[in-house]
Amino acid sequence: MSRLKRIAGQDLRAGFKAGGRDCGTSVPQGLLKAARKSGQLNLSGRNLSEGKTQSHNKLKILPEEITNLRNLKCLYLQHNELTCISEGFEQLSNLEDLDLSNNHLTTVPASFSSLSSLVRLNLSSNELKSLPAEINRMKRLKHLDCNSNLLETIPPELAGMESLELLYLRRNKLRFLPEFPSCSLLKELHVGENQIEMLEAEHLKHLNSILVLDLRDNKLKSVPDEIILLRSLERLDLSNNDISSLPYSLGNLHLKFLALEGNPLRTIRREIISKGTQEVLKYLRSKIKDDGPSQSESATETAMTLPSESRVNIHAIITLKILDYSDKQATLIPDEVFDAVKSNIVTSINFSKNQLCEIPKRMVELKEMVSDVDLSFNKLSFISLELCVLQKLTFLDLRNNFLNSLPEEMESLVRLQTINLSFNRFKMLPEVLYRIFTLETILISNNQVGSVDPQKMKMMENLTTLDLQNNDLLQIPPELGNCVNLRTLLLDGNPFRVPRAAILMKGTAAILEYLRDRIPT
Repeated sequence: MSRLKRIAGQDLRAGFKAGGRDCGTSVPQGLLKAARKSGQLNLSGRNLSEGKTQSHNKLKILPEEITNLRNLKCLYLQHNELTCISEGFEQLSNLEDLDLSNNHLTTVPASFSSLSSLVRLNLSSNELKSLPAEINRMKRLKHLDCNSNLLETIPPELAGMESLELLYLRRNKLRFLPEFPSCSLLKELHVGENQIEMLEAEHLKHLNSILVLDLRDNKLKSVPDEIILLRSLERLDLSNNDISSLPYSLGNLHLKFLALEGNPLRTIRREIISKGTQEVLKYLRSKIKDDGPSQSESATETAMTLPSESRVNIHAIITLKILDYSDKQATLIPDEVFDAVKSNIVTSINFSKNQLCEIPKRMVELKEMVSDVDLSFNKLSFISLELCVLQKLTFLDLRNNFLNSLPEEMESLVRLQTINLSFNRFKMLPEVLYRIFTLETILISNNQVGSVDPQKMKMMENLTTLDLQNNDLLQIPPELGNCVNLRTLLLDGNPFRVPRAAILMKGTAAILEYLRDRIPT
């Protein structure tokens, strides 16, 4: 849903004060009137601080009138100074999308569980030390973001949330990974930048639908053999842990992305890791003892290699919410593929390993729901606007095509977190990427990139992974060292002379420190 646009021509500081109290904030009447009609109320970034002009609001207390908007569906309150949730908030029983990120909340009241219609809840960048056990009463909640808080534990009741699909717990103080016995729909679990020391079979065996598992920057010493249970897993980030070896069975997973940098691995040579995910998986498979596949592995391989009875996998659409028409060597996606979606919800599209020369136009029909698109291994030489309207897109795989530019309209992809542009024909990092501030991972290895703009990249505060391996960089600008949010910077295979290989082998932190020391004073 699009956020409520500013009401043109209004003085945003002219309004009422909450409940007649002098709380130092004011909210325009026009916004509330518009909210009653549209069901959306956006109180973020509106300079609602009397007598001041700031980039964000300064709301410390919510106006009581908000609790009267019983039909409100979307409420955006990020970047304020809220320290608590006012009484009566639970009366907003029709609320579906609530953003309370970047405030000063220390607790979430148990009464919050009355928000039974909530689908998306963003509590990131607050000061929460715990979550209420009652959170499991939110039976429709799909997206829960608790990044950047002070959480030390997660209530076991959260593991019973059957509708949960995306769970973000990055940058907290978790020492243990919770178990998820009922979260059978969970697709993404982000627990990077915590203090998790152990990963066990119990943590993994119920994650039947997991596509993304982010465990970077923890204290893991090993990965259990049971990782093979995650048959749907596509992206696994294990970077910056204490892992010395990997189970060979990991090679049997069909991963698209595996991050291992920053681990004291002894069983895999660095040159293999530098060649990318598929080479690592191939190496691991080669180490599996040739004593015949287990029964479960044999069954899986058979299921994957037998041709499906129909051209469209209806089962994948209904149960996994994936529209899969991959590895067909098709020049066009047949209409029957899109027709098969009907009234079902589809969050992922996989059209990889075909002969597509352009983006299928009917993808726009899925723009309200799709978050994951794989168009890798095709023949795309340009990106048409059909892709730029997918407002919920978070992951985009365009590797192994013929691309040398991206359209400026991609700036509208305001939720995009990961883009894979490896093995294309880019001669520079596309300008539009610098303006997609949600990006966390840019993979653009094996192109012809000759330069990057460190000043613009520094503004990308969410960017943690940048893969520039095997490009044409003749020099690395020292100012790139100021991009302190980068946790993984891959530069191997470029013709620059400095930093030397000895520095590169020390990892990202050493590279950034080296570059900073070379910035002219």
